[in-house]
Amino acid sequence: MTGTYPATRLRRTRTAQWSRALHRENHLSPSDLIWPLFVTEGSGVEEPIPTLPGVSRWSVDLIGKRAKEAAALGIPCVALFPNTQPDRRSEDGAEALNPDNLMCHAVRAIRDACGNDIGVLTDVALDPYTSHGQDGLIDAVGYVLNDATVDALVGQALNQAAAGADIIAPSDMMDGRVGAIRMALERQGHANVQIMSYAAKYASAFYGPFRDAVGSRGLLKGDKKTYQMDPANAEEALREVAMDLAEGADSVMVKPGLPYLDIVRAVKQRFEVPVFAYHVSGEYAMIEAAVAAGIGEREALVMETLLALKRAGCSGILTYHADFAARLLNA
Repeated sequence: MTGTYPATRLRRTRTAQWSRALHRENHLSPSDLIWPLFVTEGSGVEEPIPTLPGVSRWSVDLIGKRAKEAAALGIPCVALFPNTQPDRRSEDGAEALNPDNLMCHAVRAIRDACGNDIGVLTDVALDPYTSHGQDGLIDAVGYVLNDATVDALVGQALNQAAAGADIIAPSDMMDGRVGAIRMALERQGHANVQIMSYAAKYASAFYGPFRDAVGSRGLLKGDKKTYQMDPANAEEALREVAMDLAEGADSVMVKPGLPYLDIVRAVKQRFEVPVFAYHVSGEYAMIEAAVAAGIGEREALVMETLLALKRAGCSGILTYHADFAARLLNA
């Protein structure tokens, strides 16, 4: 602080709207947003998700329209998550390797609708495909096996890259999976496919509505605490990020977002790399519940939340409010 009152009055620059805009330190735009979209079986299907008010699952024939809508709003990328039907789930999650699975169909549909006008991010983890709801392969006692799972994730990533994915986003939290995927992409001629690693993904209580959306909540046996991070740990997150960057990640993600602003800030300051945050389903649902209860206004709650994530150091934010926020920002 270099001045004293009354020579320095910090309120001077807050007096008028134009001045507040002039002195604003952080700015949010549609290009900061990634829109997560859920894909389901069928044709002409828009299936609302009760625990995510305002969010639906879309059949493949409609997913291209959502991507075109995103591009028109200035949103540069969509993230896809499949609601795999129970009869296509198995202990080993083999459907993840099927070149005609929901994810691959959706990627191709977006390519047909939008060409290269929008980026497509695909989730790499086995939980949408396993009958037990875990992100990887399990042994006889239910422990998730690291190295065997990594082999399956490599196949899943190559499958998605072949379908046309621009960004592979491993969300499984297995050790060594970024390096294995990067090497496989290079060998198979996908050198320009990016990896956005879920580098600091916590074993959070905020994921419930997402599990409803992809149909895994009722299937999950046990929890995910042997591979997702302990919410008490911060230094460990920096080790995770360092390892993923060394293995070839182009960008990293912190998940959830708002409860982990300290992690976002620490990662940005330590590594100076693109850092993304996932404003997850539970965070979204709480805002919508607050609006429904008359506690706050959606516009103010959403924009303050997204600005907080940007202020903490995010290069971009995955949020189910992406289309809503983009319309506000474009107005």
